[in-house]
Amino acid sequence: MDRFLGKEVQGSLLGKLEEQEQSTEEGATLGDNKGHTRKRPRRDPPGNAAHLAGPSWRHIRAEGLDCDYTVLFGKAEADEIFRQLEEKVEYFTGALARVQVFGKWHSVPRKQATYGDAGLTYTFSGLTLSPKPWIPVLECIRDRVSGLTGHTFNFVLVNRYKDGCDHIGEHRDDERELAPRSPIASVSFGACRDFCFRHKDSRGKNPHRKLEVVRLQLAHGSLLMMNPPTNTHWYHSLPVRKKVLAPRVNLTFRKILPKK
Repeated sequence: MDRFLGKEVQGSLLGKLEEQEQSTEEGATLGDNKGHTRKRPRRDPPGNAAHLAGPSWRHIRAEGLDCDYTVLFGKAEADEIFRQLEEKVEYFTGALARVQVFGKWHSVPRKQATYGDAGLTYTFSGLTLSPKPWIPVLECIRDRVSGLTGHTFNFVLVNRYKDGCDHIGEHRDDERELAPRSPIASVSFGACRDFCFRHKDSRGKNPHRKLEVVRLQLAHGSLLMMNPPTNTHWYHSLPVRKKVLAPRVNLTFRKILPKK
């Protein structure tokens, strides 16, 4: 884990993140006052052009798949955030650390936690969860993502993978509580892991169609925007990678509809 831990930094996370300019070591910076041009995602969210100035984007497109990927945090800042997440996030234990798959309950092969606005609930894999109140490190990441993309989020699911044996199987984030047409913002810290998309018609032993699996590597400090209609047509997973020995923390920011 030492490879992802930076030096001890004095003061609060928020104070440092407000003062520190975004590192350009892992992602190209955009224009300045000397005539350089700015790069923008090929698919701009409606009305949010002003928010897209920043790091360069990679666009992942396939039939029904629409994602945008960038490295949002430079290494020094990502190291600091990763350390804060390891110290501050409180994960589920007991019954909340189990998941229902095909009617049977199993221990979750990772640690999970939820944070968000008061009054929200989120149901998946047989569990109905109420989020804990936001903590500063999560608020800071959320606000950075919102500032870049123009989208707002009121809930985050935190998954911690201790090493490459921890994983998550194929699934879609298509729960009823999710706001329609709202993207999901996936931010990763720690070990770089493979992330796979498989079309719903290409699953199983005898699939209806044979569409190529889309594979990505989600780097330390990266942001993956999963835009509609991705979760309607594509399942995604984080497969086992036994050679990966370091931990990873992933945050999926969502917009949840409040209960009526």
